[in-house]
Amino acid sequence: MSRVKRGVTTHARHRKVIKAAKGSRGRSKNTFRAAVQRVEKNLQYAYRDRRTRKRDFRRLWIQRINAATRQHGMTYAVFINGMKKAGIDLDRKVLSELAISEPAAFKSLVEQAQAALAE
Repeated sequence: MSRVKRGVTTHARHRKVIKAAKGSRGRSKNTFRAAVQRVEKNLQYAYRDRRTRKRDFRRLWIQRINAATRQHGMTYAVFINGMKKAGIDLDRKVLSELAISEPAAFKSLVEQAQAALAE
């Protein structure tokens, strides 16, 4: 029975890890032992930050909406309350895009929210 040499599979595994560590600094990008640690840590960061990204974008949208509503003499919280009372269901992403790209449309939303609050 012939002997099984594992050089090909080991080399392929090493190459896969080194490729995943590309872009790292120092030995982490070209030494297998350091690259394994770097890749594991990168995967932890990626998993964590996929969730953090959602929080960060929501915060950004809220800041943009708040800035736009304050130009019309209203705060974010009052605006959102008025939108709910007016029965307008737009998410914060769409509202922030409207505030940036369509100021006239956003102004009409603010007016509708004010009218719903006045009732």
